[in-house]
Amino acid sequence: VSNFLYSAGGFIIAVGVLVTFHELGHFSVARLFGVKILRFSIGFGRPLWRRQYGVDQTEFVVSLIPLGGYVRMLDEREGEVAGMERDRAFNRQSLLIRSAIVVAGPFANFLLAALLYWIALVIGIAGFS
Repeated sequence: VSNFLYSAGGFIIAVGVLVTFHELGHFSVARLFGVKILRFSIGFGRPLWRRQYGVDQTEFVVSLIPLGGYVRMLDEREGEVAGMERDRAFNRQSLLIRSAIVVAGPFANFLLAALLYWIALVIGIAGFS
């Protein structure tokens, strides 16, 4: 039973790290281009923790089911947007900027993999020679 709990815990932590890096990719590029971020969420379901930070009062959330996440951006397709914020809506960005935001998530995972492989190469892994 304890072996299962260690494996399940390790799986949840690994998925949590991967999801966090993936969503940080979307988040950072969207912020770079001035898109307003409404929510940065790790997990789905009932929120266990939530805080609002920053000028835009972005809501940061950690939810009960840690098997995914999302970044909710301001978007006119999801509701009305105030006139002065329209330029910050995702759907108002150029195709190139929207593409960069979408690709940034998988690219962040690629960078994480490269970093972890580099660390394994430089430091090594216990039990391997």
